[in-house]
Amino acid sequence: MDPVIQRRVQIGVLSIGLLATLIGVIIILGAYNNDRKIDQNKATAVADVISADRWRANVTFFTPDGVLRNPKFGLLYPTELEAGQRILVDYDVTDPDDLARPADRNATLSVLPGLSIIGLGWAVSIVLLFAVAETSRRMRRRAGELRDHALGSSA
Repeated sequence: MDPVIQRRVQIGVLSIGLLATLIGVIIILGAYNNDRKIDQNKATAVADVISADRWRANVTFFTPDGVLRNPKFGLLYPTELEAGQRILVDYDVTDPDDLARPADRNATLSVLPGLSIIGLGWAVSIVLLFAVAETSRRMRRRAGELRDHALGSSA
């Protein structure tokens, strides 16, 4: 493999690891930022879980002003919830339609998924870097064998 092409491919592969790192860090920092916003203006309410799966839980709850709220993006940290449950939710009084979480959960739940994304991204990157290096080595060896064979048959 041409050294210039190999270097460009290696840079592209390293970009995968860097992108995974960026995504993982954003997930973790975003969760802590959301929790900070909730904690600054926190209120608690009883909510009905309308629907839930591993990635999303939709709830409704009433705020003290009598308005029925349904956070448009669902709850933060929605795992292990089931439709029909009644749970306590903490929400941001200034933004109850966006920021709500189950009362017993916080941003520490985002650390493992964030680190998993980072680890997986770098594992894939390292495997690809070794594959590129091995492919390049084999191509150079094959080119050398062909050159030696051509020189040997012309003599």
